[in-house]
Amino acid sequence: MIRRDDHVGDPVGLAFLESPETNGDAVLERLREYLGDKLKLVKAEVSPAEITVEVESRGWTEESARMAAAARDLYQKGARRGALSMYRDALELDPLNADAVLRLGLALAEQNKFAEAFAALKRAREFGADGGVELLIAMGRCAAALERGANAAAYYEAALRIEPGNFLARRALRAMGRKPATPAKESGAVRSGRD
Repeated sequence: MIRRDDHVGDPVGLAFLESPETNGDAVLERLREYLGDKLKLVKAEVSPAEITVEVESRGWTEESARMAAAARDLYQKGARRGALSMYRDALELDPLNADAVLRLGLALAEQNKFAEAFAALKRAREFGADGGVELLIAMGRCAAALERGANAAAYYEAALRIEPGNFLARRALRAMGRKPATPAKESGAVRSGRD
């Protein structure tokens, strides 16, 4: 699922501005270009907020998953460059490997390669990667570094909707001059759980 708010200011974002009824070929061409030559566009449904696409891939899913797991292990052991290369290789084998693209994006963000990281993290979100708050905070950090303040604030606020007390999201919003929403107070039953 391609979300409009992830693609403000990039080429695929124009697909949301063109009417699929009057310029459907242009919308499909932008989507094909965005998805790349390893994925075949089967079906697309366009609405003002999102584009839902069905794609076909002849990827090597099991091999890609094993390679991504090995890359994650390498990354945790400090072999960052080798891990990045393995994540990319995993995505060559299976362009829909959500974990590989998520971990690649997070690693690139950690190395301050914000444009490349942001592109990978958008893909991870579109592929349904289980990154939760970590993914949204990384996207916010990349968007802020790329001077896309409104997008950054939206990602941080989305992170706070999932985890209202998240310190990183709150601090980032304050640094942007925005006041984060006050987290909900714990009930007395929850606080006295040690009794």
